[in-house]
Amino acid sequence: MEKWYLMTIVVLIGLTVRWTVSLNSYSGAGKPPMFGDYEAQRHWQEITFNLPVKQWYFNSSDNNLQYWGLDYPPLTAYHSLLCAYVAKFINPDWIALHTSRGYESQAHKLFMRTTVLIADLLIYIPAVVLYCCCLKDISTKKKIANALCILLYPGLILIDYGHFQYNSVSLGFALWGVLGVSCDWDLLGSLAFCLAINYKQMELYHSLPFFCFLLGKCFKKGLKGKGFVLLVKLACTVVASFVLCWLPFFTEREQTLQVLRRLFPVDRGLFEDKVANIWCSFNVFLKIRDILPRHIQLIMSFCFTFLSLLPACIKLTLQPSSKGFKFTLVSCALSFFLFSFQVHEKSILLVSLPVCLVLSEIPFMSTWFLLVSTFSLLPLLLKDELLMPSVVTTMAFFIACVTSFSIFEKTSEEELQLKSFSISVRKYLPCFTFLSRMIQYLFLISVITMVLLTLMTVTLDPPQKLPDLFSVLVCFVSCLNFLFFLVYFNIIIMWDSKSGRNQKKIS
Repeated sequence: MEKWYLMTIVVLIGLTVRWTVSLNSYSGAGKPPMFGDYEAQRHWQEITFNLPVKQWYFNSSDNNLQYWGLDYPPLTAYHSLLCAYVAKFINPDWIALHTSRGYESQAHKLFMRTTVLIADLLIYIPAVVLYCCCLKDISTKKKIANALCILLYPGLILIDYGHFQYNSVSLGFALWGVLGVSCDWDLLGSLAFCLAINYKQMELYHSLPFFCFLLGKCFKKGLKGKGFVLLVKLACTVVASFVLCWLPFFTEREQTLQVLRRLFPVDRGLFEDKVANIWCSFNVFLKIRDILPRHIQLIMSFCFTFLSLLPACIKLTLQPSSKGFKFTLVSCALSFFLFSFQVHEKSILLVSLPVCLVLSEIPFMSTWFLLVSTFSLLPLLLKDELLMPSVVTTMAFFIACVTSFSIFEKTSEEELQLKSFSISVRKYLPCFTFLSRMIQYLFLISVITMVLLTLMTVTLDPPQKLPDLFSVLVCFVSCLNFLFFLVYFNIIIMWDSKSGRNQKKIS
């Protein structure tokens, strides 16, 4: 009883922080003609309510795709339509066709913020609470602390409640999927993950680990017996869920193709704005987007992404385990973020979710990564005037992690899950005894660099000839950190330390 009482307090703390952040500015407030993501979400409610389904993804006089045209899968559109019905009941002016463009009022802001909070309460927060309660081999106190730290992760709060989006919906469905397949509720887990993909196509970042983990389970059961039955059931679940979500768009071939064109806009280029991945960082030194043809850029990004995630996926298929599944989710999502085509800065949230899931296993490295992921969003957050909420939420998260997990005491090779790797290296280099100390120094350098760059960005004006200097530096420094983490997580996966420490599992 006491556990649920404390967990309720944790949820209330998470909700209070979210609502407090939502009282600040939002993306594009008072900035015509395009405004920002807040207007995009409102505009999708306007379009889905006033136009027939067949026109949602097509350009027309009533649906100018250049003005925040719908570019997410059908489930996002259905969610917008549901919100639109509520908006129509409260104030029809909020979704009036054409005349509601750029609508801003305190009442409407309250309504929009509430829709995000309700989505969080219904989908994401219950999944977080259940996940933490299902963690084995840790105390009730640690489970509650784990939930608190995950719910206080600043990146998701600042983007959904400050910048304004509904990332908690797709991430919540993905987390329900993780819970399902980890607890051997494979069909329910597959259904939940299909809903995640059909809400936001970026959930494809997580698709290969789900596929490999479930395929590995089928192999383990035997493809001539129970494994084959499971494979058929999974295939039917996936097909049925996609057919139900896409049914209105399957009536005509051109309908389906147009939705796909909107979901995967290859014409937008290799990357968009300032994003902390390889291509944006490398573009500073060599203008890849200008030098290479578009199709070569696409092939190049595919090859780098595929090769970087292949080892982890192969191992997960051959040796499926809940622990390997979670770490492969991190590795694959990070590979997609660093190397894939058309990446947005907000896509780092897709890496942060699985990192949150291993927070209790490697608290030091997970906390470090989550701090860097929030820092990588700095140019976007400053554009939305969210500096103070960013600083406060980041400090609250860091303090929660330090007090809950004593992260600075969890830096030994064993605690970092690098013992097997170190033993392997020491067979050839006996002097290799400094790995733990080196990682502590790298953490210190990373944090100091992030603090200094934040101060410089806020207090100094960039040179006139280099107006994007600080934004580019933020992206470049974040990218270097992410490359380090990609190597680190792949080492954990490939060496899979099992010595001396009880592994946390989901039951």
